[in-house]
Amino acid sequence: MTEITENGEANNPQRADTARALAARSAALAGLVVLATAAALGQFSLWLVLASIVAVALSAVLAPKRRIGAALRTVSDAAVRSPGVADAVLAHIPDPVILVDQRAIVVEANDAARLLVPGLKLGHPLSFALRSPVVLDGIDAVLSSREPLRVEYSEHVPTERTFEVHIGPLRTQAKDLKGQFGVVLFFRDLTSARRLEAMRTDFVANASHELRTPLASLLGFVETLQGPARNDATARERFLDIMRQQAQRMTRLIDDLLSLSRIEMRLHVHPTTTVDLVAIASHMVEALTSLAKDRGVTLRAELPSGQVLVLGDRDELLRLLENLITNAVKYGEGGGKVDISLLEADAVGGGHRAVLSVRDYGPGIAPEHLPRLTERFYRVDVEQSREKGGTGLGLAIVKHIVNRHRGTLEIESEPGAGARFTVTLPRIASSPP
Repeated sequence: MTEITENGEANNPQRADTARALAARSAALAGLVVLATAAALGQFSLWLVLASIVAVALSAVLAPKRRIGAALRTVSDAAVRSPGVADAVLAHIPDPVILVDQRAIVVEANDAARLLVPGLKLGHPLSFALRSPVVLDGIDAVLSSREPLRVEYSEHVPTERTFEVHIGPLRTQAKDLKGQFGVVLFFRDLTSARRLEAMRTDFVANASHELRTPLASLLGFVETLQGPARNDATARERFLDIMRQQAQRMTRLIDDLLSLSRIEMRLHVHPTTTVDLVAIASHMVEALTSLAKDRGVTLRAELPSGQVLVLGDRDELLRLLENLITNAVKYGEGGGKVDISLLEADAVGGGHRAVLSVRDYGPGIAPEHLPRLTERFYRVDVEQSREKGGTGLGLAIVKHIVNRHRGTLEIESEPGAGARFTVTLPRIASSPP
């Protein structure tokens, strides 16, 4: 089946695989030429080994997934022709690689493999250290068919990790074992990719749900106004007010989604502008005083008389403080007050820090909720959050802003004792007088 890309060009999978295979073959050939040259000269410098590793790695990246096993087989066959080269290459490969003979006895393994399988020993059966039926059965299948195979391997201790294992046949060129087959196992870590995929799926599902609810409400009221309530002025005013609230809710959600996306895009870019946290805190306290009064909450600020300078993005830091103070007002309004403080401190081991704290005196948060508060769309009380106009993204935005500014976020709370959110950022030391 042919797909059409965004620029209108046809995307033929077979043609793409052919192009990728040719590019992969060229990269692998370049690596083998380097190794062959080194073998002919009898010199294996670090730069030659690194160049071959880069070429081989590039070939694995360029190759279509179904041909990665074949590429590994080709590279492995070439590597074992030159004793010493294989050891050097294996030592520099960051992913776990294990070589076994036709009896599934471990012949060679790199450091990454030994970290993954601590019980791995040369000269011992792989089954003594790796108790994975799917991998061991895969080795038997490759030894029988002489065809590469790809299986999935998971481990649960000490942490949950998932690997895609490429198992390829390996013909040895050693004089005493010439012509015999072994197997090379290449472990590709899928843990991060799986986590990202799960996060993406959850994010899309949550965002769709959050938008669908107000949209359904709007459509329902529109249909009512067009039908039974067409001439009912009282109902029309009430419904229009509800529709306005639902539209505002969708607007807030879209604004938060866009803000989060912009922050994530620049997460790796460290801010370089000098910003005064005292001025930012003063501005935000003044801006939110009216909102706090409407909810019966008093904002109390304790700020230094001078400047507290950090390298930061002014708009993002304003958004950070706005989210923290707004949350404290909304969810801690039962306490009647919110404290905002800014302190200067020296970190343990050197370095200057600015410590920004927002404290409310509301009902507090149960301990089991604290680790998840900064997750997207996570809410302690879904209905209460929606009633108060929350989108479930405020603290996720705060966390990403803190991360971009190379700071830390600490949340302390106990049921009935309110909550304290503390942001610590690297501070620019004041110039000596």
